[in-house]
This record gives sequence, structure tokens and C-alpha cells, in this order.
Amino acid sequence: MTRPAHATLFESLIPDRIRVLAADHPDTLTTRHQVAFYTGQAGDPASARDLYTPLIADQTRALGADHPDTLNTRNNLAAAVGDAGDPAGARDLYTLLIADQTRILGADHPDTLNARHNLVFYTGQAGDPAGARDLYGPLVADQTRVLGTDHPDTLSTRQALAFYTGQAGDPAGACDLFESLVADRTRILGADHPDTVFCRERLAFWAAAQAT
Repeated sequence: MTRPAHATLFESLIPDRIRVLAADHPDTLTTRHQVAFYTGQAGDPASARDLYTPLIADQTRALGADHPDTLNTRNNLAAAVGDAGDPAGARDLYTLLIADQTRILGADHPDTLNARHNLVFYTGQAGDPAGARDLYGPLVADQTRVLGTDHPDTLSTRQALAFYTGQAGDPAGACDLFESLVADRTRILGADHPDTVFCRERLAFWAAAQAT
């Protein structure tokens, strides 16, 4: 795979960062993070994973385990692990991360809520749709309370809850959830928005599944 231009440019900057600032300088570590990030964005999550792993060790040593940059890199590592084909590994990494984010940032911090969403996503991807459904329910409640009913993250989680409800063998429950979501998507985004159209299609799918 061809190295993405952004990653190549950032990578070429690292030797000069080390020479001028030192290997443990925050700017050097940030540049290394950018190399890993853009590598993943270019469709190579396995290489991104391999870049994030030693970076976390260096950030933990130089900045501390509770530093926001360290937590952010751990979040990105977990996503890269999942995207590289190991959803169970991603699930386990997010479980550890959420415990630390809750302690450091608080349970209602957007980063904590986002990590919880990713944890549930990879739980489902690891073959446990019922587990994903059961985790998405309380997350929707917390996002609604913290972010609001109409927040994009809340709507996205509601959509995932409806999906995994159906995947867990409850097409009637999925229909109920998608019907409510279609109404809210239509009110907030409009009837022709792609997200609204997608939810209507999913509603029709699970209605048909319920009828069979």
C-alpha cells in the first residue's frame, strides 16, 4: 500500500523534531501521532496500530498515563485494532480506556461517551449483538441526558440500538425503535436526508423480517 502523503510529510518531520526538540518533546510525540492517524485514515489500520502501540508507551513515560494525549492515542489504537480485523481486541481495549476516562474525565465527558459507543460497536462486531443491544440502551439514556435528544451522537446511538435489537432476534423491537427514529430524523434533518432515508429503509427491512 502506498504511504499516504500526509503521513509521509509528518514522518519526514520527525528526525528534525528529535534533533531540535528531543524525542520526548510533546511536539515530537504529536507528530508521531499524526503519522499513525493519517496512515489509518488512508486505509491501513494494521500499520496505524503498529505505530500507535510504541507511541502510547512513550507518551505514558514522557507525559503520564492520565495525560489527554495518551488517552486520545489509546482511543485511536483501539479503533485501529478493530478496523484491522480484531473487534474483540478493540472491545477489550475500550473497556480499559473507559475505566480510566471515567476516573479522569468523568462519566459524562464527551470522550467517555464516545468511547462507550465504540465499545458497544465492537462488542457487536465481535459477535455479541445481544450484548451490544444491552449496552446501547443505557448509553442512549446518558447521551440524551448529557447531549440532548436531537444531538447527532444520540441519534447515531439510537440507530445502532435499533440495528442490534434486530440482530439479536427482535425484529418487532427494531421496528419500534426505527419508527421512532425516522420521526425524529425527519423532524431534525428532513425527509430526504440520507440518514432519514436509511432509517426508513431499515424500518422496511425489519418490518418485512417481522412478517416472515
